[in-house]
Amino acid sequence: MNENHSVPVVRLHADEDGESHFTDDSMTLGLAEFAPPAPAILVSPPTAAARSMFLALPDNWSSEAHPAPREQLMVMMSGAIEVTVSDGETRTFTTGDVIMIEDTTGKGHTTRSAAPNALAIVVQT
Repeated sequence: MNENHSVPVVRLHADEDGESHFTDDSMTLGLAEFAPPAPAILVSPPTAAARSMFLALPDNWSSEAHPAPREQLMVMMSGAIEVTVSDGETRTFTTGDVIMIEDTTGKGHTTRSAAPNALAIVVQT
């Protein structure tokens, strides 16, 4: 097992002018004892969370532009969503994709279901 590993993460954030953007980033995992006496595994540094929930988007669902209600980590469980940020870039997120949604101010982003059964788990900070 490698002692370090990184998980790809897309950050959705707003700049000082309120424009939202995507930035490709990663989360580094390190070898640690997570559940002794089980052997060490790769884990990320802990982050405080306020609440978590599942989100299911109906087929053909779409939103107007909006900022995120809180900073949140979203992991796609099934289906796909298409997100467009205010700078015009559009990305499609599918099963296993991780998105750090941080655009709590500014012009925000739009979201639409891009495949049936779009399901995500969201952890808000």
